[in-house]
Amino acid sequence: MRKSALNAVHQLAQQDERVVFVGSDLGAGTLEPMREEMPERFFMEGISEQHIIGMAAGLAMEGYIPYVNTIATFLTRRCLEQIAVDLCMHNLPVRLIGNGGGVVYAPLGPTHTATEDIALMRVLPEMTVIAPCDADEIKRLMPQTLEWPGPLYIRLAKGGDEIVSQAEAGSTIGEALLMREPGRVLLLSTGIMTQRALQAAELLAAKGIDTGVLHCHTVKPLDIKQLLALLSGIELLVTLEEHTLAGGFGSSVIELLSDSLQPLPPVLRMGLPDRYNGGYGSQNHLLTSAGLDAVDIARQVAQRINGDAPA
Repeated sequence: MRKSALNAVHQLAQQDERVVFVGSDLGAGTLEPMREEMPERFFMEGISEQHIIGMAAGLAMEGYIPYVNTIATFLTRRCLEQIAVDLCMHNLPVRLIGNGGGVVYAPLGPTHTATEDIALMRVLPEMTVIAPCDADEIKRLMPQTLEWPGPLYIRLAKGGDEIVSQAEAGSTIGEALLMREPGRVLLLSTGIMTQRALQAAELLAAKGIDTGVLHCHTVKPLDIKQLLALLSGIELLVTLEEHTLAGGFGSSVIELLSDSLQPLPPVLRMGLPDRYNGGYGSQNHLLTSAGLDAVDIARQVAQRINGDAPA
């Protein structure tokens, strides 16, 4: 997914001379074709994330459209003040590409896992937040970022994730994608949790529980219009995210529903616990430990639908 996103930056730069790339110590060979073709619009600034936000802000004020790329937790947690003050307060068209949203970098420990990045970014005025589910979808979304107004945070996954999006369905920033028609249950997912949502829906169907999947690649602004249109007859609404439950995708769903709909349908929020991971392991290991594999998702949904308390 990261390779697809960065290749798209190069392609956009070939189309529009306003596009520049700014990275922080991303390793030899990163976007080498762009560096060779247009070195005047390629900047690799070293381990200086707060600096590159200010630099990108300055470039945007001069009429450029900067695409900034580094590890998601360093881009969001470390640079929160610079993003708020330098980018959002001026509503500048800077595109922040965060590598490894969620627990992708779990082998490196909690300093490298971005488990609160959605919460940090979505509360900032003017900021748009997107989390594609696979490499094909980011290819369709990236061209739309060129003229998108204001700052934008793009949360990337690991790479090599299963392709579940379909070109014929399209992908438009701000519009959720219905991947499976709802029955008694509707699963709302973002990022690579959509793969797990689709798997869980199949397991639930085998239990006789018809389950829909709405993929919300845009977390902010959330497609509340489509969500509201799907809620009729729903017995359980489930939100799935590779992010802490505090302030993330599920929280945004609850907030918007509470402003738009009374009474609320029953909701089950599933995500990472309110703590930093205490050890090291793979992305799949940490997600499974948090009950976020397809089997556990299906089990908890079935328990709730059957009237039992979730485990």
